[in-house]
Amino acid sequence: MQFNSNDQHARSRVLLGSRALEKLASSHVAVFGIGGVGGAVCEALARSGVGSIDLIDADTVEESNINRQFVATQETIGRYKTEVMAERIKAINPECIVKTYELFYLPETAGQIDLSGCDYLIDAIDTVTAKIDLICRANEAGIPIISSMGAGNRLDPSSFTVADLFSTHNDPLAKVMRRELKARGITSLDVVWSDEKPVTSARTPGSVSFVPPVAGMIMAGHVIKKLIQI
Repeated sequence: MQFNSNDQHARSRVLLGSRALEKLASSHVAVFGIGGVGGAVCEALARSGVGSIDLIDADTVEESNINRQFVATQETIGRYKTEVMAERIKAINPECIVKTYELFYLPETAGQIDLSGCDYLIDAIDTVTAKIDLICRANEAGIPIISSMGAGNRLDPSSFTVADLFSTHNDPLAKVMRRELKARGITSLDVVWSDEKPVTSARTPGSVSFVPPVAGMIMAGHVIKKLIQI
C-alpha cells in the first residue's frame, strides 16, 4: 500500500485497511451526552472517518467545563455543546453527516430521537433514569450500545477499561445500574469503567483534564473496532 500524505486517513489506513475505512464511512453512531466523556468520543469518531454522527445534549458550555471538555473554550461559553461539536466534526471531516438534538434524553423526550438506522449508540449521560431508558430502548431495538460509568472524582486514567457491567466493582453508579437493569431483565452490558475508588464523595463531582477524555477515547475505540469487526 502506497502512503499518501495528502489523505487525512492515511495513517489509519496503514493499520485498518481501506475496507475498514469504507465501513466506518458508511456507519451511523449516536452519542448521548457531549460532555467530558462524550466530547472525546465524538472527536475520535470524527477523526476515524465515521460517516454519520448524531449529537444529543441540551447543555450549553459553561466556564467550569473548560478544564476537561473538548467543546469548551472561552469563545464557546453559552453556546449549545451540540452546535459547537457539530462545527468541530465538520472542520475535521467535512463529509460527515451530523445531526443535532438540543434536548435532554429522558423517557419523556425519547420519542423525539430517531434511532432507526443507527449502527451503535454511545451513552455518556449523567442521569441514571435516562441511562436505563436508553439502554432498554437499545436492547429492544437490537442496537448495540456502550455505556459510561463514573468518570468524576477520579485521578487515574489508566484504570479505565471495557468490561461487562455485571463484573464491575468500586463504582457507585455501576452498582445502581446493575440493580436497575437486572430488574428489567438485562443481564449484560458493555461499559467503560474504572476500578479506582472515588477520591471524594463531594455532591458536585470533581474532574480533571486527563480523566474523562480517556474514558471517552476508550469508548470510541471499542465502538470503532466493533464496527469494523476487529
